[in-house]
Amino acid sequence: MSKKEIIIKFDTKTVHAGIKPDKETGAILPPLHQTATYVLEEVGKDKGFDYTRSANPTRQMMEEHLAALDGGKYGIAFASGMSAVDSCLKFLKSGDHVVCSDNVYGGVFRHFNQVLVNYGLEFTYVDSSNFENVENAIRPDTKLIWIETPSNPLLKITDLEAVGAIAKKHNILFSVDSTFATPALLRPLEFGADLVMHSISKYISGHNQLIGGIVITNREDLAEYLQFIQKTIGAVPSPFNCWLTLLGVKTLALRMKKHNENAMAIAEYLEENSKVATVAYPGLSTHPNHSVAKEQMSGFGGMISFELSGGIQAGKTLMHSVRLAQLAESLGAVETMITHPITMTHGDLPKDERIARGLTDGLVRISVGIENVDDIIADLKQAFAKV
Repeated sequence: MSKKEIIIKFDTKTVHAGIKPDKETGAILPPLHQTATYVLEEVGKDKGFDYTRSANPTRQMMEEHLAALDGGKYGIAFASGMSAVDSCLKFLKSGDHVVCSDNVYGGVFRHFNQVLVNYGLEFTYVDSSNFENVENAIRPDTKLIWIETPSNPLLKITDLEAVGAIAKKHNILFSVDSTFATPALLRPLEFGADLVMHSISKYISGHNQLIGGIVITNREDLAEYLQFIQKTIGAVPSPFNCWLTLLGVKTLALRMKKHNENAMAIAEYLEENSKVATVAYPGLSTHPNHSVAKEQMSGFGGMISFELSGGIQAGKTLMHSVRLAQLAESLGAVETMITHPITMTHGDLPKDERIARGLTDGLVRISVGIENVDDIIADLKQAFAKV
């Protein structure tokens, strides 16, 4: 039986898929190829590597590894999650139309509405948690459906199988930002997605140590074009960041189990807190998309958003009073982090648009870490006492 046949379970894949001992030394840890260029044996013969912007052995191993985790054939890595997002839009041309989830990361909204519209692309934003909204927004010139699930920061869940069927029916490219879920909890390619995007900076690397992004696909034509974009634009991750990712991702399955466990306990605590008006967490039965999340995900993730009854002042007091949790912009790391979306991750959204989308002044987002859950709750309790 080959090694490929042995590796079947996800947590085994996180350790072994695509990882090979060094051929020259037998080193069990993949070597770091920190180089810009390569010596060629002869003109026209480069063994697949000539310049690291085009390809690098460490990056290639990481791309193959992450693709395998998502059940994909091809992984194309970029210098950041946003450069990975941008690469997916390179399939479009002026005059093309995109249907997009209305609750997406603020950087995505900023890129679409302040940059790409200047190149003739048009965007319609819909609440994709009702998949009928997606189909109703489709036009003859619609070329891409962009879904973020769970969404940032309201944790909306989109039925990917339903949207995948819509995309196939209309012959539209279907892309999913699955950063919050990771392949440990959700693999969108299984539901009809053509492209899956992850910010490697978050759960996949998991330790707040790097910036990176990746796009994964099963379609050779899409992969070839993305590789062309990767080489041409040059927004590639450093070999060192790829090597760090290969180290961090080995514990992804373990970390996500702990994130899930902690987040569920904290969501239940928040739901009982009199100073909290609403809690958004897909694992709660009160979440409007709980049944869909339960059906298509193997866990509910480590992200929680909640609305404080006291509005923005209560939110600021809470976030300035935590001691264990860190007031920080990012998410998905081993440390618990707390964020105020309207002034941080989604600060560029016009006020009328963010209010229309439910991003209110008192909204707080927590990226639940892997610390002891009693310590996290104790920290929140002492902070809430000051609200």
